[in-house]
Amino acid sequence: MEAAIKQFGRACPFLKSNSAASLRKLSHLPAHATGLVEAGVGNVRGSSALFFMAQKCPVMGKALAIRSKNYLHTSARLAKRPTLPLNQALIQENHYNRQQNDCPINHSTNAKHFDYEAVYKSELEKKHQDKSYRYFNNINRLAQKFPKAHTANLQEEVTVWCSNDYLGMGRNPSVLRTMHRTLHKYGSGAGGTRNIAGNSDLHFQLEAELADLHHKSAALVFSSCYVANDATLSTLASKLPDCVIFSDAANHASMIQGIRHSGAKKMIFKHNDLKDLEEKLQSVDIGIPKIIAFESVYSMSGSVGPIDAICDLAKKYGAITFLDEVHAVGMYGPRGAGLAEHLDFDLNARFPYENNGSVLDKVDIISGTLGKAFGVVGGYIAGSSALIDTIRSYAPGFIFTTSLPPVIVAGAKTSIQYLKESSYERQAQQLNTRLLKEHLANHDIPVIPNPSHIVPVLVGDAETCKIASDQLLRDHKIYVQSINYPTVAKGEERLRITPTPGHNKEMTQYLVDALETIWRKNNLKRASDWKKEGGRAGVGTSKPSPKPIWTDSQLRYVTSLPGHDNATLSSATVNSENQLNNEILVY
Repeated sequence: MEAAIKQFGRACPFLKSNSAASLRKLSHLPAHATGLVEAGVGNVRGSSALFFMAQKCPVMGKALAIRSKNYLHTSARLAKRPTLPLNQALIQENHYNRQQNDCPINHSTNAKHFDYEAVYKSELEKKHQDKSYRYFNNINRLAQKFPKAHTANLQEEVTVWCSNDYLGMGRNPSVLRTMHRTLHKYGSGAGGTRNIAGNSDLHFQLEAELADLHHKSAALVFSSCYVANDATLSTLASKLPDCVIFSDAANHASMIQGIRHSGAKKMIFKHNDLKDLEEKLQSVDIGIPKIIAFESVYSMSGSVGPIDAICDLAKKYGAITFLDEVHAVGMYGPRGAGLAEHLDFDLNARFPYENNGSVLDKVDIISGTLGKAFGVVGGYIAGSSALIDTIRSYAPGFIFTTSLPPVIVAGAKTSIQYLKESSYERQAQQLNTRLLKEHLANHDIPVIPNPSHIVPVLVGDAETCKIASDQLLRDHKIYVQSINYPTVAKGEERLRITPTPGHNKEMTQYLVDALETIWRKNNLKRASDWKKEGGRAGVGTSKPSPKPIWTDSQLRYVTSLPGHDNATLSSATVNSENQLNNEILVY
Protein backbone atom coordinates (compact mmCIF):
# COMPACT_ATOMS: atom_id res chain seq x y z
CA MET A 1 0.00 0.00 0.00
CA GLU A 2 2.88 2.33 0.83
CA ALA A 3 4.29 1.94 -2.71
CA ALA A 4 0.91 2.73 -4.27
CA ILE A 5 0.44 5.83 -2.09
CA LYS A 6 3.92 7.03 -2.95
CA GLN A 7 3.25 6.60 -6.69
CA PHE A 8 -0.18 8.25 -6.80
CA GLY A 9 0.73 10.88 -4.22
CA ARG A 10 2.64 12.83 -6.83
CA ALA A 11 -0.64 13.66 -8.58
CA CYS A 12 -3.04 13.76 -5.62
CA PRO A 13 -2.58 16.43 -2.85
CA PHE A 14 -4.78 14.44 -0.43
CA LEU A 15 -2.70 11.30 -0.69
CA LYS A 16 0.49 13.34 -0.54
CA SER A 17 -0.47 15.01 2.75
CA ASN A 18 -1.58 11.83 4.56
CA SER A 19 0.44 8.90 5.73
CA ALA A 20 -0.31 5.30 4.86
CA ALA A 21 -1.32 4.60 8.45
CA SER A 22 -3.86 7.46 8.41
CA LEU A 23 -5.40 6.23 5.16
CA ARG A 24 -5.58 2.68 6.47
CA LYS A 25 -7.36 3.94 9.62
CA LEU A 26 -9.87 5.93 7.52
CA SER A 27 -10.65 2.84 5.42
CA HIS A 28 -11.80 1.01 8.58
CA LEU A 29 -13.61 3.96 10.21
CA PRO A 30 -17.39 4.30 9.46
CA ALA A 31 -18.23 7.58 7.77
CA HIS A 32 -21.01 8.48 10.19
CA ALA A 33 -18.54 8.24 13.09
CA THR A 34 -16.56 11.17 11.72
CA GLY A 35 -19.43 13.65 11.96
CA LEU A 36 -19.55 14.12 8.17
CA VAL A 37 -23.22 13.13 7.96
CA GLU A 38 -24.18 15.95 10.26
CA ALA A 39 -22.32 18.29 7.92
CA GLY A 40 -25.10 17.63 5.42
CA VAL A 41 -23.28 15.48 2.96
CA GLY A 42 -25.69 12.72 1.84
CA ASN A 43 -26.38 9.29 3.23
CA VAL A 44 -23.12 7.54 3.83
CA ARG A 45 -24.17 4.92 6.37
CA GLY A 46 -22.36 1.65 5.64
CA SER A 47 -19.52 3.44 3.88
CA SER A 48 -15.99 3.91 5.16
CA ALA A 49 -14.66 7.38 5.82
CA LEU A 50 -12.07 6.92 3.07
CA PHE A 51 -14.73 5.91 0.54
CA PHE A 52 -16.85 8.93 1.58
CA MET A 53 -13.92 11.30 1.08
CA ALA A 54 -13.22 9.72 -2.32
CA GLN A 55 -16.75 10.62 -3.39
CA LYS A 56 -15.91 14.28 -2.72
CA CYS A 57 -12.85 14.11 -5.04
CA PRO A 58 -13.55 15.68 -8.50
CA VAL A 59 -11.80 12.75 -10.22
CA MET A 60 -12.68 9.72 -8.10
CA GLY A 61 -16.19 11.01 -7.47
CA LYS A 62 -17.13 10.73 -11.16
CA ALA A 63 -15.54 7.31 -11.51
CA LEU A 64 -17.38 5.99 -8.45
CA ALA A 65 -20.68 7.39 -9.69
CA ILE A 66 -20.35 5.49 -13.00
CA ARG A 67 -19.31 2.35 -11.17
CA SER A 68 -22.29 2.66 -8.84
CA LYS A 69 -24.68 3.03 -11.78
CA ASN A 70 -23.32 -0.07 -13.50
CA TYR A 71 -23.47 -1.98 -10.24
CA LEU A 72 -27.14 -1.14 -9.73
CA HIS A 73 -27.99 -2.32 -13.27
CA THR A 74 -25.99 -5.49 -12.78
CA SER A 75 -27.58 -6.16 -9.42
CA ALA A 76 -31.06 -5.73 -10.86
CA ARG A 77 -30.36 -8.20 -13.68
CA LEU A 78 -28.76 -10.73 -11.39
CA ALA A 79 -31.64 -10.45 -8.96
CA LYS A 80 -34.04 -11.69 -11.64
CA ARG A 81 -31.92 -14.78 -12.37
CA PRO A 82 -31.51 -17.99 -10.38
CA THR A 83 -28.81 -17.80 -7.73
CA LEU A 84 -25.51 -18.95 -9.21
CA PRO A 85 -22.02 -19.34 -7.81
CA LEU A 86 -20.10 -16.10 -8.09
CA ASN A 87 -17.79 -17.26 -10.91
CA GLN A 88 -20.71 -18.47 -13.07
CA ALA A 89 -22.64 -15.27 -12.44
CA LEU A 90 -19.67 -13.19 -13.56
CA ILE A 91 -19.24 -15.32 -16.70
CA GLN A 92 -22.89 -14.85 -17.66
CA GLU A 93 -22.68 -11.14 -16.88
CA ASN A 94 -19.63 -10.72 -19.11
CA HIS A 95 -21.39 -12.62 -21.90
CA TYR A 96 -24.44 -10.37 -21.54
CA ASN A 97 -22.29 -7.23 -21.66
CA ARG A 98 -20.55 -8.42 -24.84
CA GLN A 99 -23.90 -9.06 -26.48
CA GLN A 100 -25.23 -5.65 -25.48
CA ASN A 101 -22.13 -3.49 -25.96
CA ASP A 102 -19.87 -5.22 -28.52
CA CYS A 103 -22.54 -6.19 -31.04
CA PRO A 104 -24.97 -3.28 -31.23
CA ILE A 105 -27.88 -3.56 -33.62
CA ASN A 106 -27.13 -1.00 -36.31
CA HIS A 107 -29.29 -2.12 -39.23
CA SER A 108 -32.91 -1.80 -40.15
CA THR A 109 -35.03 -4.57 -38.72
CA ASN A 110 -37.03 -4.53 -41.94
CA ALA A 111 -34.03 -5.35 -44.17
CA LYS A 112 -34.02 -8.67 -46.06
CA HIS A 113 -31.23 -11.22 -45.78
CA PHE A 114 -28.59 -11.10 -48.52
CA ASP A 115 -29.54 -13.21 -51.56
CA TYR A 116 -26.50 -15.43 -52.08
CA GLU A 117 -28.13 -17.63 -54.71
CA ALA A 118 -28.87 -14.58 -56.87
CA VAL A 119 -25.14 -13.77 -57.00
CA TYR A 120 -24.26 -17.33 -58.01
CA LYS A 121 -26.84 -17.29 -60.80
CA SER A 122 -25.73 -13.85 -61.98
CA GLU A 123 -22.10 -14.90 -62.23
CA LEU A 124 -23.01 -18.10 -64.08
CA GLU A 125 -25.19 -16.14 -66.48
CA LYS A 126 -22.14 -14.04 -67.40
CA LYS A 127 -20.32 -17.23 -68.39
CA HIS A 128 -23.26 -18.35 -70.51
CA GLN A 129 -23.53 -14.94 -72.18
CA ASP A 130 -19.89 -14.77 -73.29
CA LYS A 131 -19.94 -18.48 -74.22
CA SER A 132 -17.12 -19.32 -71.82
CA TYR A 133 -19.21 -21.59 -69.57
CA ARG A 134 -17.40 -24.89 -69.08
CA TYR A 135 -19.14 -28.17 -69.83
CA PHE A 136 -17.74 -31.43 -68.52
CA ASN A 137 -18.25 -34.46 -70.72
CA ASN A 138 -18.64 -37.94 -69.27
CA ILE A 139 -15.52 -39.63 -70.66
CA ASN A 140 -14.20 -42.88 -69.14
CA ARG A 141 -10.83 -43.95 -70.52
CA LEU A 142 -10.43 -47.69 -71.10
CA ALA A 143 -6.99 -48.93 -70.04
CA GLN A 144 -7.02 -52.01 -72.24
CA LYS A 145 -8.34 -50.10 -75.28
CA PHE A 146 -6.22 -46.95 -75.06
CA PRO A 147 -6.89 -44.35 -76.52
CA LYS A 148 -10.53 -45.45 -76.48
CA ALA A 149 -13.06 -44.41 -73.83
CA HIS A 150 -16.74 -44.93 -73.18
CA THR A 151 -19.28 -42.20 -72.51
CA ALA A 152 -22.14 -42.32 -69.99
CA ASN A 153 -23.43 -45.11 -72.19
CA LEU A 154 -21.15 -48.09 -71.54
CA GLN A 155 -21.70 -49.34 -75.08
CA GLU A 156 -20.72 -46.06 -76.76
CA GLU A 157 -16.97 -45.85 -77.35
CA VAL A 158 -15.10 -42.77 -78.56
CA THR A 159 -11.48 -42.01 -79.46
CA VAL A 160 -9.80 -39.52 -77.12
CA TRP A 161 -7.58 -36.96 -78.87
CA CYS A 162 -7.05 -34.42 -76.09
CA SER A 163 -5.64 -36.34 -73.12
CA ASN A 164 -2.58 -35.10 -71.24
CA ASP A 165 -1.64 -38.73 -70.64
CA TYR A 166 0.64 -38.04 -73.58
CA LEU A 167 2.43 -41.39 -73.62
CA GLY A 168 -0.33 -43.70 -72.46
CA MET A 169 1.53 -44.49 -69.24
CA GLY A 170 -1.80 -44.55 -67.42
CA ARG A 171 -2.25 -48.09 -68.77
CA ASN A 172 1.37 -49.23 -68.86
CA PRO A 173 1.52 -52.86 -67.61
CA SER A 174 4.60 -52.29 -65.43
CA VAL A 175 3.00 -49.29 -63.74
CA LEU A 176 -0.32 -51.03 -63.17
CA ARG A 177 1.29 -54.18 -61.74
CA THR A 178 3.33 -52.10 -59.31
CA MET A 179 0.27 -50.15 -58.20
CA HIS A 180 -1.76 -53.35 -57.75
CA ARG A 181 0.89 -54.88 -55.48
CA THR A 182 1.30 -51.67 -53.49
CA LEU A 183 -2.44 -51.23 -53.06
CA HIS A 184 -2.75 -54.76 -51.70
CA LYS A 185 0.16 -54.25 -49.29
CA TYR A 186 -0.33 -50.67 -48.05
CA GLY A 187 -3.99 -49.88 -48.71
CA SER A 188 -5.67 -46.97 -50.45
CA GLY A 189 -4.78 -43.88 -48.41
CA ALA A 190 -1.70 -42.10 -47.13
CA GLY A 191 -2.82 -41.76 -43.52
CA GLY A 192 -2.06 -38.08 -43.07
CA THR A 193 0.38 -35.32 -43.84
CA ARG A 194 4.02 -36.14 -44.45
CA ASN A 195 5.15 -35.02 -40.99
CA ILE A 196 2.43 -36.90 -39.08
CA ALA A 197 1.45 -40.26 -40.58
CA GLY A 198 1.70 -39.96 -44.36
CA ASN A 199 5.41 -40.49 -44.90
CA SER A 200 6.92 -43.71 -46.19
CA ASP A 201 10.07 -45.10 -47.71
CA LEU A 202 8.30 -44.99 -51.09
CA HIS A 203 8.08 -41.19 -50.83
CA PHE A 204 11.83 -40.95 -50.25
CA GLN A 205 12.52 -43.31 -53.15
CA LEU A 206 10.33 -41.29 -55.52
CA GLU A 207 12.01 -38.02 -54.54
CA ALA A 208 15.44 -39.57 -55.05
CA GLU A 209 14.32 -40.77 -58.49
CA LEU A 210 13.11 -37.27 -59.42
CA ALA A 211 16.29 -35.60 -58.17
CA ASP A 212 18.35 -38.00 -60.29
CA LEU A 213 16.09 -37.39 -63.33
CA HIS A 214 16.71 -33.63 -63.25
CA HIS A 215 20.38 -33.78 -62.15
CA LYS A 216 19.60 -32.07 -58.84
CA SER A 217 20.57 -32.91 -55.28
CA ALA A 218 17.02 -33.11 -53.92
CA ALA A 219 13.32 -33.12 -54.81
CA LEU A 220 9.99 -32.71 -53.03
CA VAL A 221 6.63 -34.26 -53.96
CA PHE A 222 3.30 -32.39 -53.69
CA SER A 223 -0.33 -33.38 -54.19
CA SER A 224 -0.33 -31.62 -57.59
CA CYS A 225 1.93 -29.37 -59.62
CA TYR A 226 -0.54 -26.52 -59.17
CA VAL A 227 0.15 -26.80 -55.44
CA ALA A 228 3.89 -27.22 -56.06
CA ASN A 229 4.11 -24.02 -58.11
CA ASP A 230 1.89 -22.02 -55.78
CA ALA A 231 3.59 -23.20 -52.58
CA THR A 232 7.15 -22.88 -53.86
CA LEU A 233 6.90 -19.44 -55.43
CA SER A 234 4.86 -17.96 -52.59
CA THR A 235 7.14 -19.37 -49.89
CA LEU A 236 10.45 -18.69 -51.60
CA ALA A 237 9.70 -15.11 -52.61
CA SER A 238 8.38 -14.29 -49.14
CA LYS A 239 11.67 -15.46 -47.60
CA LEU A 240 13.89 -13.44 -49.95
CA PRO A 241 13.99 -9.81 -48.71
CA ASP A 242 12.52 -7.31 -51.21
CA CYS A 243 12.36 -10.07 -53.84
CA VAL A 244 11.21 -9.19 -57.37
CA ILE A 245 9.67 -11.90 -59.58
CA PHE A 246 9.91 -11.67 -63.38
CA SER A 247 7.06 -13.67 -64.89
CA ASP A 248 6.44 -14.63 -68.52
CA ALA A 249 3.13 -13.21 -69.74
CA ALA A 250 1.94 -16.69 -70.79
CA ASN A 251 2.68 -18.42 -67.48
CA HIS A 252 0.24 -20.94 -66.03
CA ALA A 253 -2.37 -19.88 -63.45
CA SER A 254 -0.58 -21.84 -60.71
CA MET A 255 2.55 -19.71 -61.10
CA ILE A 256 0.52 -16.51 -61.21
CA GLN A 257 -1.26 -17.53 -58.01
CA GLY A 258 2.01 -18.34 -56.26
CA ILE A 259 3.43 -14.94 -57.19
CA ARG A 260 0.31 -13.21 -55.84
CA HIS A 261 0.42 -15.15 -52.60
CA SER A 262 4.08 -14.27 -52.05
CA GLY A 263 3.31 -10.56 -51.78
CA ALA A 264 6.52 -9.88 -53.70
CA LYS A 265 6.83 -7.26 -56.39
CA LYS A 266 6.29 -8.73 -59.86
CA MET A 267 7.30 -7.62 -63.33
CA ILE A 268 5.64 -9.34 -66.31
CA PHE A 269 7.73 -9.63 -69.47
CA LYS A 270 6.36 -10.30 -72.94
CA HIS A 271 6.06 -13.98 -73.84
CA ASN A 272 9.50 -15.38 -74.73
CA ASP A 273 10.81 -11.82 -75.28
CA LEU A 274 14.44 -11.78 -74.12
CA LYS A 275 14.89 -8.08 -74.87
CA ASP A 276 11.91 -7.10 -72.74
CA LEU A 277 13.09 -9.40 -69.94
CA GLU A 278 16.58 -7.90 -69.94
CA GLU A 279 15.25 -4.33 -69.88
CA LYS A 280 13.18 -5.18 -66.83
CA LEU A 281 16.10 -6.93 -65.12
CA GLN A 282 18.24 -3.83 -65.70
CA SER A 283 15.69 -1.71 -63.84
CA VAL A 284 16.28 -3.56 -60.56
CA ASP A 285 19.45 -3.24 -58.48
CA ILE A 286 21.73 -6.23 -58.98
CA GLY A 287 21.91 -6.80 -55.22
CA ILE A 288 18.16 -7.34 -54.86
CA PRO A 289 17.03 -11.01 -55.01
CA LYS A 290 15.18 -11.92 -58.21
CA ILE A 291 13.30 -14.94 -59.54
CA ILE A 292 12.64 -15.50 -63.26
CA ALA A 293 9.59 -17.77 -63.60
CA PHE A 294 8.81 -19.34 -66.97
CA GLU A 295 7.81 -22.57 -68.71
CA SER A 296 9.55 -24.92 -71.12
CA VAL A 297 6.48 -25.98 -73.18
CA TYR A 298 3.40 -23.74 -73.02
CA SER A 299 0.47 -26.12 -73.12
CA MET A 300 -2.15 -24.15 -75.07
CA SER A 301 0.08 -22.84 -77.86
CA GLY A 302 2.86 -25.43 -77.90
CA SER A 303 5.49 -22.69 -77.91
CA VAL A 304 8.76 -23.32 -76.05
CA GLY A 305 10.76 -21.09 -73.75
CA PRO A 306 14.36 -20.01 -74.53
CA ILE A 307 15.76 -21.80 -71.48
CA ASP A 308 19.48 -21.40 -72.14
CA ALA A 309 19.23 -17.67 -72.93
CA ILE A 310 17.05 -16.95 -69.88
CA CYS A 311 19.53 -18.79 -67.64
CA ASP A 312 22.33 -16.64 -69.04
CA LEU A 313 20.37 -13.46 -68.27
CA ALA A 314 19.68 -14.73 -64.77
CA LYS A 315 23.37 -15.23 -64.12
CA LYS A 316 24.22 -11.80 -65.56
CA TYR A 317 21.76 -9.94 -63.35
CA GLY A 318 21.94 -12.01 -60.17
CA ALA A 319 18.62 -13.87 -60.49
CA ILE A 320 17.58 -17.48 -59.97
CA THR A 321 15.39 -19.41 -62.42
CA PHE A 322 12.14 -21.28 -61.79
CA LEU A 323 11.32 -23.51 -64.77
CA ASP A 324 7.95 -25.23 -65.13
CA GLU A 325 8.52 -28.44 -67.13
CA VAL A 326 5.00 -29.81 -66.60
CA HIS A 327 4.22 -30.43 -70.28
CA ALA A 328 7.76 -31.55 -71.12
CA VAL A 329 8.72 -34.15 -68.49
CA GLY A 330 8.61 -37.64 -69.96
CA MET A 331 8.32 -36.14 -73.44
CA TYR A 332 11.79 -34.74 -74.15
CA GLY A 333 15.38 -35.64 -73.44
CA PRO A 334 17.16 -39.00 -73.60
CA ARG A 335 15.67 -39.98 -70.23
CA GLY A 336 12.50 -37.89 -70.29
CA ALA A 337 13.65 -35.12 -67.94
CA GLY A 338 12.16 -32.44 -70.16
CA LEU A 339 13.20 -29.72 -72.56
CA ALA A 340 16.17 -28.52 -70.48
CA GLU A 341 17.66 -32.02 -70.77
CA HIS A 342 16.79 -32.26 -74.47
CA LEU A 343 18.84 -29.16 -75.35
CA ASP A 344 22.01 -31.20 -74.71
CA PHE A 345 20.60 -34.52 -75.88
CA ASP A 346 23.82 -36.39 -76.67
CA LEU A 347 25.73 -35.04 -73.67
CA ASN A 348 22.99 -36.02 -71.23
CA ALA A 349 22.57 -39.41 -72.87
CA ARG A 350 26.26 -40.17 -72.25
CA PHE A 351 26.65 -38.46 -68.86
CA PRO A 352 23.26 -38.50 -67.10
CA TYR A 353 24.22 -36.84 -63.85
CA GLU A 354 24.62 -33.46 -62.15
CA ASN A 355 27.38 -31.01 -63.07
CA ASN A 356 28.00 -32.43 -66.55
CA GLY A 357 28.07 -28.94 -68.06
CA SER A 358 24.61 -29.06 -69.66
CA VAL A 359 21.84 -26.44 -69.70
CA LEU A 360 20.09 -28.55 -67.10
CA ASP A 361 22.75 -27.52 -64.58
CA LYS A 362 21.96 -23.83 -65.18
CA VAL A 363 18.35 -24.10 -64.04
CA ASP A 364 17.98 -23.49 -60.30
CA ILE A 365 14.49 -24.87 -59.65
CA ILE A 366 12.45 -27.24 -61.83
CA SER A 367 8.80 -28.08 -61.26
CA GLY A 368 7.05 -30.98 -62.92
CA THR A 369 4.00 -33.19 -62.78
CA LEU A 370 3.35 -36.88 -62.30
CA GLY A 371 -0.11 -36.55 -63.83
CA LYS A 372 0.60 -36.06 -67.53
CA ALA A 373 3.31 -37.97 -69.40
CA PHE A 374 4.03 -40.09 -66.32
CA GLY A 375 0.38 -41.13 -66.23
CA VAL A 376 -0.41 -40.93 -62.50
CA VAL A 377 -1.08 -37.84 -60.33
CA GLY A 378 0.91 -35.37 -58.23
CA GLY A 379 3.54 -32.67 -58.64
CA TYR A 380 7.08 -31.96 -57.52
CA ILE A 381 10.03 -29.58 -57.49
CA ALA A 382 13.74 -30.35 -57.82
CA GLY A 383 16.69 -28.17 -56.81
CA SER A 384 19.46 -27.79 -54.26
CA SER A 385 19.19 -29.58 -50.91
CA ALA A 386 18.93 -26.31 -48.98
CA LEU A 387 16.22 -24.95 -51.28
CA ILE A 388 14.16 -28.14 -51.03
CA ASP A 389 14.52 -28.27 -47.25
CA THR A 390 13.42 -24.63 -46.98
CA ILE A 391 10.24 -25.29 -48.94
CA ARG A 392 9.64 -28.51 -47.00
CA SER A 393 9.98 -26.62 -43.73
CA TYR A 394 7.96 -23.49 -44.52
CA ALA A 395 5.44 -24.10 -47.33
CA PRO A 396 1.88 -24.47 -45.96
CA GLY A 397 0.83 -26.15 -49.23
CA PHE A 398 3.21 -28.98 -48.39
CA ILE A 399 3.03 -29.09 -44.60
CA PHE A 400 -0.75 -29.10 -44.20
CA THR A 401 -1.77 -31.33 -47.13
CA THR A 402 -2.38 -35.06 -46.89
CA SER A 403 0.43 -36.76 -48.75
CA LEU A 404 0.08 -38.84 -51.90
CA PRO A 405 -0.97 -42.43 -51.11
CA PRO A 406 1.75 -45.11 -51.40
CA VAL A 407 -0.06 -46.70 -54.36
CA ILE A 408 0.27 -43.44 -56.35
CA VAL A 409 3.87 -42.88 -55.29
CA ALA A 410 4.87 -46.41 -56.29
CA GLY A 411 3.18 -46.06 -59.68
CA ALA A 412 4.90 -42.74 -60.35
CA LYS A 413 8.29 -44.13 -59.42
CA THR A 414 7.85 -47.09 -61.76
CA SER A 415 6.71 -44.82 -64.60
CA ILE A 416 9.75 -42.57 -64.24
CA GLN A 417 12.12 -45.53 -64.12
CA TYR A 418 10.47 -47.03 -67.19
CA LEU A 419 10.71 -43.84 -69.26
CA LYS A 420 14.32 -43.31 -68.26
CA GLU A 421 15.07 -46.51 -70.14
CA SER A 422 12.45 -46.55 -72.91
CA SER A 423 12.34 -43.94 -75.66
CA TYR A 424 9.76 -45.76 -77.76
CA GLU A 425 6.74 -43.96 -76.33
CA ARG A 426 8.04 -40.41 -76.80
CA GLN A 427 9.45 -41.22 -80.24
CA ALA A 428 6.14 -42.69 -81.41
CA GLN A 429 4.26 -39.71 -80.01
CA GLN A 430 6.50 -37.30 -81.91
CA LEU A 431 6.05 -39.20 -85.15
CA ASN A 432 2.27 -39.19 -84.77
CA THR A 433 2.37 -35.45 -84.08
CA ARG A 434 4.35 -34.81 -87.26
CA LEU A 435 1.95 -36.93 -89.27
CA LEU A 436 -1.14 -35.13 -87.96
CA LYS A 437 0.32 -31.64 -88.46
CA GLU A 438 1.27 -32.54 -92.02
CA HIS A 439 -2.24 -33.80 -92.88
CA LEU A 440 -3.93 -30.75 -91.37
CA ALA A 441 -1.63 -28.43 -93.32
CA ASN A 442 -2.59 -30.23 -96.53
CA HIS A 443 -6.25 -29.48 -95.77
CA ASP A 444 -5.54 -25.82 -94.93
CA ILE A 445 -6.92 -26.40 -91.42
CA PRO A 446 -5.27 -23.75 -89.20
CA VAL A 447 -2.78 -25.15 -86.71
CA ILE A 448 -1.01 -22.67 -84.44
CA PRO A 449 2.66 -23.20 -85.43
CA ASN A 450 4.98 -24.61 -82.76
CA PRO A 451 7.87 -27.09 -82.45
CA SER A 452 6.31 -29.26 -79.73
CA HIS A 453 3.90 -32.18 -79.38
CA ILE A 454 0.83 -29.92 -78.99
CA VAL A 455 -1.52 -29.51 -82.00
CA PRO A 456 -3.70 -26.40 -81.35
CA VAL A 457 -6.31 -25.96 -84.12
CA LEU A 458 -7.49 -22.34 -84.24
CA VAL A 459 -11.25 -21.66 -84.38
CA GLY A 460 -11.35 -18.07 -83.12
CA ASP A 461 -14.83 -17.98 -81.55
CA ALA A 462 -16.02 -19.47 -78.26
CA GLU A 463 -19.50 -20.57 -79.35
CA THR A 464 -18.30 -22.01 -82.66
CA CYS A 465 -15.46 -23.83 -80.91
CA LYS A 466 -17.93 -25.52 -78.57
CA ILE A 467 -20.14 -26.47 -81.53
CA ALA A 468 -17.18 -28.03 -83.33
CA SER A 469 -16.25 -30.02 -80.23
CA ASP A 470 -19.83 -31.24 -79.80
CA GLN A 471 -20.09 -32.28 -83.46
CA LEU A 472 -16.84 -34.26 -83.25
CA LEU A 473 -18.18 -36.18 -80.27
CA ARG A 474 -21.77 -36.64 -81.45
CA ASP A 475 -21.25 -37.28 -85.16
CA HIS A 476 -17.77 -38.79 -85.33
CA LYS A 477 -17.20 -40.36 -81.89
CA ILE A 478 -14.06 -38.23 -81.40
CA TYR A 479 -13.43 -36.41 -78.14
CA VAL A 480 -11.52 -33.11 -78.39
CA GLN A 481 -12.40 -30.49 -75.79
CA SER A 482 -12.83 -26.84 -76.81
CA ILE A 483 -10.47 -24.36 -75.15
CA ASN A 484 -11.99 -20.97 -74.38
CA TYR A 485 -11.31 -17.87 -72.26
CA PRO A 486 -9.75 -17.48 -69.71
CA THR A 487 -7.48 -20.41 -70.59
CA VAL A 488 -6.76 -18.66 -73.89
CA ALA A 489 -7.38 -15.09 -75.02
CA LYS A 490 -10.78 -14.18 -76.45
CA GLY A 491 -10.71 -14.56 -80.23
CA GLU A 492 -8.08 -17.31 -79.98
CA GLU A 493 -10.39 -20.18 -79.01
CA ARG A 494 -9.14 -23.53 -80.24
CA LEU A 495 -9.36 -27.30 -80.30
CA ARG A 496 -6.28 -28.63 -78.50
CA ILE A 497 -5.27 -32.00 -79.95
CA THR A 498 -2.60 -34.25 -78.43
CA PRO A 499 -1.57 -37.37 -80.37
CA THR A 500 -0.26 -40.35 -78.36
CA PRO A 501 1.68 -43.52 -79.20
CA GLY A 502 -1.66 -45.33 -79.20
CA HIS A 503 -3.06 -43.43 -82.18
CA ASN A 504 -2.33 -45.08 -85.53
CA LYS A 505 -2.48 -43.92 -89.16
CA GLU A 506 -6.13 -44.96 -89.57
CA MET A 507 -7.20 -43.01 -86.49
CA THR A 508 -5.24 -39.97 -87.66
CA GLN A 509 -6.84 -40.03 -91.11
CA TYR A 510 -10.31 -40.41 -89.59
CA LEU A 511 -9.70 -37.38 -87.35
CA VAL A 512 -8.53 -35.24 -90.28
CA ASP A 513 -11.54 -36.25 -92.38
CA ALA A 514 -13.88 -35.41 -89.46
CA LEU A 515 -12.28 -31.97 -89.02
CA GLU A 516 -12.56 -31.31 -92.74
CA THR A 517 -16.28 -32.16 -92.61
CA ILE A 518 -16.83 -29.83 -89.66
CA TRP A 519 -14.85 -26.98 -91.26
CA ARG A 520 -17.00 -27.20 -94.38
CA LYS A 521 -20.28 -27.62 -92.51
CA ASN A 522 -19.70 -24.57 -90.29
CA ASN A 523 -17.77 -22.52 -92.86
CA LEU A 524 -14.87 -22.10 -90.43
CA LYS A 525 -11.82 -20.02 -91.31
CA ARG A 526 -8.88 -21.85 -92.77
CA ALA A 527 -5.22 -20.93 -92.53
CA SER A 528 -5.42 -18.99 -95.80
CA ASP A 529 -8.39 -16.99 -94.46
CA TRP A 530 -6.49 -15.97 -91.34
CA LYS A 531 -3.57 -14.94 -93.53
CA LYS A 532 -5.81 -12.57 -95.50
CA GLU A 533 -6.87 -10.96 -92.22
CA GLY A 534 -3.27 -10.41 -91.13
CA GLY A 535 -2.95 -13.52 -88.98
CA ARG A 536 -4.15 -14.61 -85.55
CA ALA A 537 -2.28 -16.40 -82.75
CA GLY A 538 0.61 -17.15 -85.12
CA VAL A 539 -1.60 -18.57 -87.88
CA GLY A 540 -1.33 -16.85 -91.27
CA THR A 541 1.80 -14.82 -90.49
CA SER A 542 4.94 -14.54 -92.59
CA LYS A 543 7.09 -16.15 -89.92
CA PRO A 544 8.54 -19.53 -90.93
CA SER A 545 7.26 -22.58 -89.09
CA PRO A 546 9.60 -23.60 -86.26
CA LYS A 547 11.53 -26.83 -86.61
CA PRO A 548 10.43 -29.74 -84.38
CA ILE A 549 12.28 -30.10 -81.09
CA TRP A 550 13.03 -33.74 -81.84
CA THR A 551 15.42 -33.96 -84.79
CA ASP A 552 15.38 -36.82 -87.29
CA SER A 553 18.64 -38.17 -85.92
CA GLN A 554 17.25 -38.18 -82.37
CA LEU A 555 14.14 -40.09 -83.37
CA ARG A 556 15.94 -43.10 -84.92
CA TYR A 557 12.81 -44.76 -86.33
CA VAL A 558 12.63 -48.32 -87.74
CA THR A 559 10.05 -50.30 -89.67
CA SER A 560 8.99 -51.90 -86.38
CA LEU A 561 7.09 -48.75 -85.50
CA PRO A 562 3.45 -49.74 -86.10
CA GLY A 563 1.65 -47.96 -88.91
CA HIS A 564 4.69 -46.04 -90.19
CA ASP A 565 7.24 -46.53 -92.95
CA ASN A 566 10.97 -45.93 -93.39
CA ALA A 567 11.94 -45.95 -89.72
CA THR A 568 14.70 -47.49 -87.67
CA LEU A 569 14.52 -48.28 -83.99
CA SER A 570 17.23 -49.47 -81.68
CA SER A 571 16.91 -53.00 -80.29
CA ALA A 572 16.11 -51.52 -76.86
CA THR A 573 13.19 -49.58 -78.35
CA VAL A 574 11.88 -52.66 -80.14
CA ASN A 575 12.02 -54.56 -76.84
CA SER A 576 10.10 -51.77 -75.12
CA GLU A 577 7.41 -51.90 -77.81
CA ASN A 578 7.11 -55.69 -77.60
CA GLN A 579 6.91 -55.52 -73.80
CA LEU A 580 4.18 -52.88 -73.99
CA ASN A 581 2.09 -54.85 -76.49
CA ASN A 582 2.56 -58.36 -75.12
CA GLU A 583 2.32 -58.03 -71.33
CA ILE A 584 -0.97 -59.21 -69.82
CA LEU A 585 -2.25 -57.99 -66.48
CA VAL A 586 -3.39 -60.68 -64.06
CA TYR A 587 -5.41 -59.63 -61.01
